[in-house]
Amino acid sequence: MVSSPHETMHHFFRKETAMMVRNFQRLFHVPFPEARDIAVLDTDLTEIDPVERRVDTLMRVDTDEGNFLFAYEAQGKKDEKKPASWAYYVAHLHAKYQLQPVLFVLTQSRATARWAAQPIRLGLSQYPTAVVRPLVLGPDNVPLITDEKQAMEDPSLAVFSAIVHARGKRCAAILEMLARALDTIDADSAAMFAQFVESGLASKQARDIWRNLMATKNYFFRNPVAEGLREEGRVADRAEMTLRILEWRGLAVPDDVRERVLACTDRDQLTAWAERAMHVEVAGELFAD
Repeated sequence: MVSSPHETMHHFFRKETAMMVRNFQRLFHVPFPEARDIAVLDTDLTEIDPVERRVDTLMRVDTDEGNFLFAYEAQGKKDEKKPASWAYYVAHLHAKYQLQPVLFVLTQSRATARWAAQPIRLGLSQYPTAVVRPLVLGPDNVPLITDEKQAMEDPSLAVFSAIVHARGKRCAAILEMLARALDTIDADSAAMFAQFVESGLASKQARDIWRNLMATKNYFFRNPVAEGLREEGRVADRAEMTLRILEWRGLAVPDDVRERVLACTDRDQLTAWAERAMHVEVAGELFAD
């Protein structure tokens, strides 16, 4: 199963951004022109400052009325450091691309949604220099889709419904209707939706229900796109494990070591590095012959 939610989100939004625009128009009641062209952008916002700043997913959306940046963030709980990061993302994206940024936050918690939706004010309280207002997808504005017809009419919205309401009492009903809806669309899209749900369900009970529903679905296990995502998830996990071992042992991890480990796509090599990380004296010895 996919264990890299951010990577799956990246693929999902890249494939379904046009549909997302329509959902945002509906959920937020915010007018937004139809997308004419969509492009995936580099999510790394790091500058000379050694602190890494990275949005979860970044898309460029071109319309006849102007071009925009969509920045997506998944937020599990309240984090006092995040508002400053979000303000940085918005300012940096605008400066870097000279396009209007739109920040979206996805959460399964009502309390987190209320916190994330608060305006981020910079400067004087009476006369702020800048105000950042994230658009938050949460339990209060994403509908409970337990009707099969509605799920079939808008599978992407049903996906958000399943993820956002994963901890609710009606989660099983939402997942069942979504599974039926996926049977009516093309296999590639169904596989992408199914993988995104698998990655986004924070509740173990919800994941067990979903895996049971997907047990007989050929597209879930055999589709090459889905298998590619699973492989990417496995590789990403091994790379992160190697770095975590070094950090757990109290070893400093220089940027060049971190970058080389994260850039590696060879599972056997990553396994060897993870084993070596248990014994090295300094992080750079990972790469010793």
